[in-house]
Amino acid sequence: MPRPPGHGPDFEVRRQKIIDTAAELFARQGYAATSVNDLGRAVGLAKGALYYYIGSKENLLIEIQSRVMDPLLARARQIAALDAAPLLRLRLLSESLLTIILRRLDHIWVYEHDYRSLTPGEYLDTLLGQRAEFEELVRGLLIEAIEQGSFRAVEPHLATLQFLNLHNHTYQWVKPGGRWDATYLSREYCDTLLRGFGAPGVALPDVEQEAAAFKRDRPELPLDPEAEWQPVALAG
Repeated sequence: MPRPPGHGPDFEVRRQKIIDTAAELFARQGYAATSVNDLGRAVGLAKGALYYYIGSKENLLIEIQSRVMDPLLARARQIAALDAAPLLRLRLLSESLLTIILRRLDHIWVYEHDYRSLTPGEYLDTLLGQRAEFEELVRGLLIEAIEQGSFRAVEPHLATLQFLNLHNHTYQWVKPGGRWDATYLSREYCDTLLRGFGAPGVALPDVEQEAAAFKRDRPELPLDPEAEWQPVALAG
């Protein structure tokens, strides 16, 4: 989203808070049903002052989408590039996806429901391209597992949809600070998926043990999509 030049940190702090509030309102009321006046009242700014920070209502939608997709896709690329078994990388990708879902529930709701409200053009094309790339990374790991013999010959596109649907609908029912965190949900989801996709007669590795060892031995590679990942530590 274009930002006015020459503004200091206070401007950016205020702008980020406005985006947080917008995500909450859009998630509760819907993007189309939330007016700039609604947002102005929620943040205590007149319309003119609000536009000074946001430029336009659509810019807020762009920012919310970017807060989800930019860090998630960057982390997914790094996980896919690791020198590790495809089942382990699927498990790590699963936990990263669930981490950002649980952290940004309002954003995820807007991300899933309101991206179609973006004006056709550069930003929508970029978002759709990012979504397609993320899906392709998941599909690539599934294909690797099939070719390795860990998974039966599942149809890759359908398997990708199964992986995504199981994870992406979590925002509809999960409770922040509830009984299930990203690690627990990822363990349960992947146990279901790996057993379902598993090749007959093939003993699957203990992916949970491998994931725990990875996180213990590679603390510089956090699964949190919004945490800094040190590229010098990447293997492969």
